[in-house]
Amino acid sequence: MSKIKFFVLAFLPILFVMSANSAVIVGAESTDEYIPLLKGKKVALLSNHTGMVGNEHVLDIMLEKGVDVTTIFSPEHGFRGKADAGEHVSSSVDEKTGIPIASLYDGKSRTPKKEVMDNIDIIVTDIQDVGLRYYTYYCTMIDLMNAAIVYGKEFMVLDRPNPNGMYVDGPVLDMKYESGVGRLPIPVVHGLTMGEIANMANGEGWLKDGKKVPLTVIKCKNYTHRTRYSLPVAPSPNLPNMHAVYLYPSTCYFEGTVVSLGRGTDKPFQIYGHPDMKGCNFSFTPRSVEGAKNPPLLDKLCHGVDLTGIPDEKIIKQGVNLEYVIDAYNNLGIGDKFFTSFFEKLIGNADVRKMIEEGKSADEIKATWKDDVENFKKLRKPYLLYAE
Repeated sequence: MSKIKFFVLAFLPILFVMSANSAVIVGAESTDEYIPLLKGKKVALLSNHTGMVGNEHVLDIMLEKGVDVTTIFSPEHGFRGKADAGEHVSSSVDEKTGIPIASLYDGKSRTPKKEVMDNIDIIVTDIQDVGLRYYTYYCTMIDLMNAAIVYGKEFMVLDRPNPNGMYVDGPVLDMKYESGVGRLPIPVVHGLTMGEIANMANGEGWLKDGKKVPLTVIKCKNYTHRTRYSLPVAPSPNLPNMHAVYLYPSTCYFEGTVVSLGRGTDKPFQIYGHPDMKGCNFSFTPRSVEGAKNPPLLDKLCHGVDLTGIPDEKIIKQGVNLEYVIDAYNNLGIGDKFFTSFFEKLIGNADVRKMIEEGKSADEIKATWKDDVENFKKLRKPYLLYAE
């Protein structure tokens, strides 16, 4: 049994419950479309544990079809998807194939070295995104698209559905807050697949020096932006189920505060709390676990709120919901000490913190980005590959 297949079988305890996924065919499954385009070329593959077609990894598929894969690029969390958020992952060699793994999260540079780029003709991306501006997989793809421009390489995306692709919401990133968790001027929930993001970045001149990369997108089949797609594999260690994926647009901002959002528990992004929160009938204690080795408020008893009982449909309908952050802010009563500088990078502008401190409601704050969302939806329309 291949190392990759064994790894995925080991992931079975946290596999997501499948919904109407059987009709959706991901780009990596359409081998007749992309394998002929890769034959005779030196291929670099950006992927991780999510690059699956059934029980087979896209790397195995490419190699079985005779594709010359010379390099594997690994994103945040590493090729196997086990590293903590932001954890530095060293470059290495794939145990099964002997193919070099060039980490883009080694803490040194997120741009591939010249000697790596000199040994490839085309970069292929096959990775499961979750549709949020601060989820870093698309940032890594953009970095590689820029590298492809610099070194004159081609680019291909094997597309996958966006599990939060049903709507668009949240403020558009003010580019003065561009960072590793925000690379493009897009809303928090952008409603784009990776292939559509690549199309839009290319078309809008968002890549290096406004240039374009030769781009091919292998589309999903039987997918629209109305499709409810349940992820077959956890995309990263702290998004263990669809409830977490749906809450992620509303709870991730706790990363920019003193409050825990449940890293180090079995409910990350589905709970929040702090040792000093009062009047709460729920409590939890973050522990050091795989994927959260040193979580915020480690080993401290936190009092807070459990969001696991909220129906998924309600979460999706609400979209980006700042009620949880506002509740914790008001409960702790510590003013600006509640926030860290990371909050602006996540939310994308300097206005939201100010409005929370001024006592604005979640609905009042949401109204401030309504026009920007509508304008973005018009801007993205030419780049959509799937019906809305």
